[in-house]
Amino acid sequence: MQTRIDQCFTDLKRQKQKGFIAYITAGDPDLEQTLKHIKLLENAGVDIVELGIPFSDPLADGRVNQESAMRALESGTTLNGIFDMVKMLRETSAIPVMCYCYMNLLYAPGFERAIRRAGKVGIDGMLILDLPAEETGSYADQLHSAGLNYIPLITPTTSTQRIQSIVRHASGFVYAVSRTGVTGMQTKLASEATDLLKRARSVTDVPLALGFGISNPKQAKTASRGADAIVVGSAIVQRLHEAGRSPSALKQVGEWLAEMVSAVKK
Repeated sequence: MQTRIDQCFTDLKRQKQKGFIAYITAGDPDLEQTLKHIKLLENAGVDIVELGIPFSDPLADGRVNQESAMRALESGTTLNGIFDMVKMLRETSAIPVMCYCYMNLLYAPGFERAIRRAGKVGIDGMLILDLPAEETGSYADQLHSAGLNYIPLITPTTSTQRIQSIVRHASGFVYAVSRTGVTGMQTKLASEATDLLKRARSVTDVPLALGFGISNPKQAKTASRGADAIVVGSAIVQRLHEAGRSPSALKQVGEWLAEMVSAVKK
């Protein structure tokens, strides 16, 4: 079964273009505003939306995304609320949507039940931060059965042999982390990113997306050269937070984001 993410990468390859994946935290500042943020991303030309599911202990996230998750939790955001929001989104949009999630949030309500609901409301894939490669098999099978992509993470410190093991169940794309550490804006792209992409290419044909630390058009363009897509998160989260609910400020965020997307597409 082909997801919207699969179709997106098929279309990008045919058009000889690179993809732009935008991360935002679901529920920051609330789910009603998140719906508006997704529309802003779509209007700016973003190819795939990565929705961060807020969690009390986001170990892979830096300060910007941690604070974003706290704001979302304080506003009363829940997994079911996010599912309802995506269902509403699907009434007017077909943009691919994936979730960036920690295992406990899916395990607590029952993994299979949560995943089946995710598929029914229109979510296309899951990136589960703390799911070890050794335990991936059955969970990835359940994701695929529910019509979702299983999107794994690889890092510069991951050996090529372990990359091969991690990507065995991958579909949609593989998320390549550009540097060691947590999420967050950086002044320059880490040099180890190029080596990671080359090693991943040697063991998988699944599209590769490079993320963590990309915060300006120059970095976006550089990162896109060796990858099939790039992921921008903290820079977007920070700008949306600073813009608040101001229409003029959000318009400026959209214009900046369109410039970032354009840098990748040229």
